[in-house]
Amino acid sequence: GQSGEESCDNFTDLNLSHCFMGTSLYVRLLLYTRSNLDCGRELDHHRLSSQPLFNLSRPTAFVIHGYRPTGAPPIWIDHIVHLLAEQEDMNVIVVDWNKGAANLNYFTAVTYTREAARNLTGFIMTMEEEGAALSSLHLIGVSLGAHLAGFVGANLKGKIGRITAFGLRGAHGHIDFYANGGVDQPGCPKTIFAGKSYFVCDHQRSVFLFLCALNRTCSLTGYPCSSYGDFLDGRCLQCEAFKPASCPVLGRYREDRCIGHLDMNFCDCVAELSYRVDMVTWNQYLRWGVVYIRLHSGRHFTELLRLEQYTSTRLLAQFDEDLQHIQKISLRISTGNVIGPRYKIRLLRIRFTPLERPERPLMCRFDIIMDENMEVAFRPLPCNSPH
Repeated sequence: GQSGEESCDNFTDLNLSHCFMGTSLYVRLLLYTRSNLDCGRELDHHRLSSQPLFNLSRPTAFVIHGYRPTGAPPIWIDHIVHLLAEQEDMNVIVVDWNKGAANLNYFTAVTYTREAARNLTGFIMTMEEEGAALSSLHLIGVSLGAHLAGFVGANLKGKIGRITAFGLRGAHGHIDFYANGGVDQPGCPKTIFAGKSYFVCDHQRSVFLFLCALNRTCSLTGYPCSSYGDFLDGRCLQCEAFKPASCPVLGRYREDRCIGHLDMNFCDCVAELSYRVDMVTWNQYLRWGVVYIRLHSGRHFTELLRLEQYTSTRLLAQFDEDLQHIQKISLRISTGNVIGPRYKIRLLRIRFTPLERPERPLMCRFDIIMDENMEVAFRPLPCNSPH
């Protein structure tokens, strides 16, 4: 707990005036453990023993933020500290380089990343001299912080146990996750008129997906694939490349963490799957829209929303429901056109294929129903059903 004599050391809180004037690099290391989760303790870079809460026999995770154009602390820092401490008894060190990252000139912050990496490398070398194992360290970097983490890893000749990087383009790690193809994320603004969120929403979503994975509110599995187009066509939902392990899951800790050097350059990240939905339509031209699929069970329903193109090829959606207990599936396609022509979609086939539990039946025959909302609805039946 927090002692009455010692005050907390908080993340550096700057404002726009600092960004206008520019800030010079100053790196602070804030320690959090299970006994001081809400009260950071700043570490002395050279006298590690001066902080009794810092136990070098425990694993250590370094959380490294990125560019801070407004100077404010990242809103996700407290969440990630608490969630990491829940995974195991560890030291969580927030690398606070806000003085340096807070500049209106982005390229000034870029130049500071290597200097901050040298600073952090020196601290880690001191840890190693005092008995810490480099293999027990985990660097978690966001945006420019991901580059900083990579520089530290290179400085230490790749001996760091694990590096998790968010917000980078391309392939950088043993395993790279590309949530929703790694570009536009669901729920993020599509136009510049949304202001600041247009620029940061997609970028920040990777951090929040990691938080969701840590608190187990969603399980995000990566499937090896050569392109997002192949993934959407349902060609990449196999895990043979990882055997005897399963496909990697974002944010897993301890015995579940990804092991080994894998020749993967594209892992697409989706929710935990049970069925794949294949819809084949017969249309001459490409159409865009939102496909709403509802699974009805009694008075309750689960709505699946998927923004995707629909043509004569397959549309892929995923969900984790047992279709044997679903009484009705309704389908609605919206193009978002208020003004302009309305298009008919000719649906040739819809099929639900179980992915991770093969004992579940393949659903490929349906009784067509028209419900009260004038949506097309289906009653799922197993393929071997005589009806």
